[in-house]
Amino acid sequence: MLNERQLLRAQRRSAQGNAPTAESCILVIFGASGDLTKRLLMPALYNLACDGLLPERFAIVGIALDEMTTDQFRAKMSEDIKKFSTRNEFNQEVWDQFVLKLHYTSGNFGDPAAYQRLAQVVNGLDTELQVGGNIIFYMATPPSIFGMISGHLDGAGFKSREKGWIRIIVEKPFGHDLQSAIELNKQLLTHWREEQLYRIDHYLGKETVQNLLSFRFSNGIFEPLWNNKYIDHIQFSVAETVGVEGRGKYYDTSGVLRDMIQNHMFQMLAYLCMEPPGSFKSDAIRNEKSKLLDAVRVYSTEEVQKHTVRGQYSAGKKPDGSPTVGYRQEPDVNPESRTETYAALELFIDNWRWAGVPIYLRSGKALWKRGTEIVVQFKKAPEVIFRDTPIEDLSANVLLFHIQPDQGIEIRFQAKTPGPILNLQPVNMRFNYNDTFDVSRATGYEVLLFNCMIGDATLFSRTDLVETAWRVAQPMLDHWAATPMDDSTSYPAGSWGPKAAFDLINDSGRHWKEVINRDILSHIPLFKSADPICLHNMAMSLTPEVFKAGEEVVSHGEVGDEMFFICRGQVEIIDKAGKQLAVLGEGEYFGEMSLLTSQPRTATVRAITPCNLFVLDKDSFNRVAHDHPKFRTAIAQLAQERAGQ
Repeated sequence: MLNERQLLRAQRRSAQGNAPTAESCILVIFGASGDLTKRLLMPALYNLACDGLLPERFAIVGIALDEMTTDQFRAKMSEDIKKFSTRNEFNQEVWDQFVLKLHYTSGNFGDPAAYQRLAQVVNGLDTELQVGGNIIFYMATPPSIFGMISGHLDGAGFKSREKGWIRIIVEKPFGHDLQSAIELNKQLLTHWREEQLYRIDHYLGKETVQNLLSFRFSNGIFEPLWNNKYIDHIQFSVAETVGVEGRGKYYDTSGVLRDMIQNHMFQMLAYLCMEPPGSFKSDAIRNEKSKLLDAVRVYSTEEVQKHTVRGQYSAGKKPDGSPTVGYRQEPDVNPESRTETYAALELFIDNWRWAGVPIYLRSGKALWKRGTEIVVQFKKAPEVIFRDTPIEDLSANVLLFHIQPDQGIEIRFQAKTPGPILNLQPVNMRFNYNDTFDVSRATGYEVLLFNCMIGDATLFSRTDLVETAWRVAQPMLDHWAATPMDDSTSYPAGSWGPKAAFDLINDSGRHWKEVINRDILSHIPLFKSADPICLHNMAMSLTPEVFKAGEEVVSHGEVGDEMFFICRGQVEIIDKAGKQLAVLGEGEYFGEMSLLTSQPRTATVRAITPCNLFVLDKDSFNRVAHDHPKFRTAIAQLAQERAGQ
């Protein structure tokens, strides 16, 4: 398996006269006129050309229903590449050479004559370029026609070719449920051997995903701790700010469990939690991935109800603040749809390494921020040694994998604050790819395409892995299909998701890690003038809480030691007589007096709408204020001003 760094090394070898190891071949793309080809495949292939990693004897043949000549296809790709190229600078000279490798033939995928024409084009290029009969068929088409295409390729004589190799890349979604995945595998295996099949998942082309294996097995300080003796739990979040974005017809038959969790997230979970393989050979790694997913507990109906949450976004706000409709009002979506746009799961891996460690997965559309993060939270160190000191509570160590949009790895731990008194505060060390490696942004397909060309199937799914993942997901799909969607699990677009998802993890004494940064905090007026170090420390100290409309956040007369910052939603301030004193919205805050004095609260605060709040407790406030006295002064002044109103 080659990661991006190895690809760059191969590029340098190529520049020194050592050719990369990719074998000469012809790449045939079914669906060559579609979005996938112009947005991802062509930019990825162009990136490989820029890096000198395509074989010298190489050609691309596009086939689709659209009537085009080769020259027209080349002109179309030349126009599209300038829109979708990910390079920092477009290299026209490289493209001018690359575009000559493009060829096109039109045809209906159900017409045997189209495959005869395709065979003539491929055979002619094979003779001209001397590629030795090596062919990659890329099916950038709906899975429903994988079997039909395979049968026609067989009928056109491709399967019976006596020279070279044939490899088949198939796109996701790979099946709609367990039974359809089994049937799809049967169709493909009727025509091709398992070692010829490359089931692609573009998420596995992301650098940080591949780095999970390298991080675990090349660093001796972490692998000994990678078990239930030291790790308390794992969180895995994939958040998207966009809704269905005109894909309502597709998404309403899919949902987030099928679209994101069952494939992308289960694949990454396997990398994160699998046993060490005997080597980095393809089958050794895929064997361990399959064993790991096979150990994930398959739930009964009652367990699905207890350990999973689903939800749909309702009307709310886009990231720019403009209003947006709810999921059921989106074009091509059933107005009574039960399709989930959000899901949170509590999973368990029933093996010796992970027994008893909960694995929390969540993913959703129309959320407050875009980001993919994996959080590994370790068990707390014993606090007994700190008795008779000012330290009352220790924070757990956390290891964070930032997958996107920023790629990096971060570890959070305790450190003594400067001064003569023993105080601790959470600090972090972070590695960012952009700060360390000078590389252009990639599509995620570069590594996958190159690995297919060299016959390395490590990053591609095998039959057993696909079907095992569906076995874990199937009971959830069945239960949700048979159960009406509870409207209480809806969430406003632009929020953090349904409150039930927070209850799911809070009930175990844990909470979701909302990874926030200084940019997010700078949108809160109170923090606009804070210095960067203060903002950084605050970002490490805030915890998230979610409240339903009508739910009390704090009650009059209770003794509190927390301050709240409103990220999403509105609250009302009510005196002891029930009179509304004020309404607070996004960017505003309350509870500063209790934070400073721990006195009984002078009013009740109730959520008017679903609310997402950041909470700052007294211990965290004191730690930050110790090093940033101006922040304490600002809070005190606010408290005085409000008390005088």
